[in-house]
Amino acid sequence: MADSKRGDRDRLSNLPDEILIHILSMLPKSKAVVRTSVLSKRWQFMWKSVPVSLYFVLPGHDEKKATDFVVSTHRELHYWRYCRKIRKLEVIFSFGIEDFAKDVDFWVHFATKIANVEDFKLEYCLGYELPQIAYKNTSLKKLGIQYCTLNPSGSVNWSSLLSLSFGNVELKDDAMEKVLLGCPDLECLELDDVEGIHPLEISNLKLRKLIIKNCENEESVPWLEILAPNVQNLQLLGVCGEIRLRQSNVDSLVTAVLDLKIEFGEGVIPEEKAYSCLKKLLHSVAHVENLELGPWCIECLSILELKGWKSPPSSRKFLKLDAALEQLDLPGVCSFLQSSLDLETLVIDWYNQKGRYHLLKYPNEDEQNRRFETHNFNSSLLHLKTIKINFYGPLSENRSVQPLVKYLLKHAIVLEKFVIAARYRGSEVSRDYVNMEQEFLSFPRSSPHASIVFSY
Repeated sequence: MADSKRGDRDRLSNLPDEILIHILSMLPKSKAVVRTSVLSKRWQFMWKSVPVSLYFVLPGHDEKKATDFVVSTHRELHYWRYCRKIRKLEVIFSFGIEDFAKDVDFWVHFATKIANVEDFKLEYCLGYELPQIAYKNTSLKKLGIQYCTLNPSGSVNWSSLLSLSFGNVELKDDAMEKVLLGCPDLECLELDDVEGIHPLEISNLKLRKLIIKNCENEESVPWLEILAPNVQNLQLLGVCGEIRLRQSNVDSLVTAVLDLKIEFGEGVIPEEKAYSCLKKLLHSVAHVENLELGPWCIECLSILELKGWKSPPSSRKFLKLDAALEQLDLPGVCSFLQSSLDLETLVIDWYNQKGRYHLLKYPNEDEQNRRFETHNFNSSLLHLKTIKINFYGPLSENRSVQPLVKYLLKHAIVLEKFVIAARYRGSEVSRDYVNMEQEFLSFPRSSPHASIVFSY
């Protein structure tokens, strides 16, 4: 009552504009911000100054829903044109574009010319060609486009763009070259199943991260050559065809992620050529400091080891293996570890369950296990100080866990910490983990400073 008599019941409205705008910006939905305009005259236009993010998503392929979606989106964008700051606009329109191209043109115009958004994402506009007005914009910092065609008639000016993502995009003629020339500040480029990038030559001085996904060969171009001398982080992911990568073309690389799969067989790349591609890739990234390998690469390591191939010496200090290792993988993995002369940290994410279909064509599992047990993997891991295994599921049921742990404890002569982060279902620690923890602690260690830590 005292507050009421003083006439200061609405203390919130008495706060400075900057604080009120900050408070409103924390509301989870943009429409909730607008609704505050009815509170009082002080709040009537406050919403216009609050930075918002807008999302318009059309699921499915129903024509009636598509029409309703377009009308609704137009209505909302017309309303939001009064907002002074739209940080992000995302439109996902999973429908054929034949009858809606002009509508999508309006969305693009709104994002690039009216609202000047910093983050624009346009997805699944099948058959849509980006209009010429979109290639001139100095506000965009992040742009993502999927299932569209790019064919700039003149130069591109995306002078503020930092991150660019193309997915299932068709690039006409020299579109990729024009785009890269028009993005002098670009730092990250992601290309997912993109046509028209042969070869991919990137000279942008600030571009540090390059992600290539699902890059299969075209009939007219049997391989993709990547020239990116300034890139520091390269990721090759998904199903890929032949990729040519010379160390001299990526000599600035610090981190490489090879989580790709080169499909081979009848009608695609011959098996031996696929293995040859991987060998060349591993040779090209032997100088990187951080390396991550996916399941297909790990399976191929043992096949190559069976064929007598030795991984080239490397200067990598960090290695991550992303696969649920099986005993069939151990010879290749151990051989690869011994070529990692400067390795300091090893991380194994033991989650990715994949069958060893190609490796099973070689000597049977028992014979391969005997090869691992009798093979000469006696070189010490001279600099390996940290090992972490992220594991899910029963430890005792996986026959490759114990021999690998024994091998690592035996050969890592300066090991300091061996962490096994075990995940399990339920609220109680599995008896299986407790038993395996005791067993691992009993294994001999070459390093007097090595500690084994279980994290549940």
